[in-house]
Amino acid sequence: MASEGTNPLGTYLRNRRTRLDPATFGFIGGRRRTAGLRREEVAQRANISPTWYTWLEQGRGGAPSADVLDRISKGLMLTEPEREHLFMLGLGRPPEVHYKPIDGVTPRLQRVLDALGSSPAFIKTATWDVIAWNRAAAAVLTDYGQLPREQRNILRLMFGNSRIRTIQEDWESVARYVIGSFRADVARAGATEEITQLVDELSRTSAEFDRLWRDNEIAEHREGLKRLHHPDVGLLELEFSAFAVDGRPELSMVIYNPASSDDADRVRSLVSMREHPRIVTR
Repeated sequence: MASEGTNPLGTYLRNRRTRLDPATFGFIGGRRRTAGLRREEVAQRANISPTWYTWLEQGRGGAPSADVLDRISKGLMLTEPEREHLFMLGLGRPPEVHYKPIDGVTPRLQRVLDALGSSPAFIKTATWDVIAWNRAAAAVLTDYGQLPREQRNILRLMFGNSRIRTIQEDWESVARYVIGSFRADVARAGATEEITQLVDELSRTSAEFDRLWRDNEIAEHREGLKRLHHPDVGLLELEFSAFAVDGRPELSMVIYNPASSDDADRVRSLVSMREHPRIVTR
């Protein structure tokens, strides 16, 4: 039998098991010498042999299969980061990624966006659909709320919206960077099948997209400087940063901070103009 020092998988399983409340899962009655679920209860929830599960905790029986680890992760109600750690311990690699479409965000995440004030910010999926945004983003970038849901995609906007193209200082460089970052996010999320229709559509409607997509470039969408020539306030310089949403690896938050106090004033002006449009009288 392996010791804790030589059996990190068993140690991790025991740690997760003892943190669970048996009553939550309907395991009540009887005296318990230790906290948490018993081994046979975890095995029951994971639909595997109690002997096999016991061997895993004891470091016996060889490496588990991905299917067994997946069932154990569900039985132990692991979060996605915990599940990934379980796979790293058991197989030396993360689990295969299966992309799940997302329609919206929690009220808490929306409040985070709203609190950013003069910093345009939005949350996008791994397939670059914008699913939440704040007032500054609507005023400076795009009023996503006025678009049909299927059009709230950054690539569709980049290659199909003339206004978005016009305000970019160097559209070609921005478009190339967007495609490279998009390709990296899609591959990381395991969403290659989900974007087939989008890529086919854009390849048919935009020769520029087709050319850039065929270059197969990869980029990391983490941080940089965006320069926009806004028709109402002129040049805007915004420093952008992208952050993974904790516990939601399929989502990322992109924040554009004004590069100077003058840029911040321009953003606030655009937000004010949008919320209090001037009434033209004759």
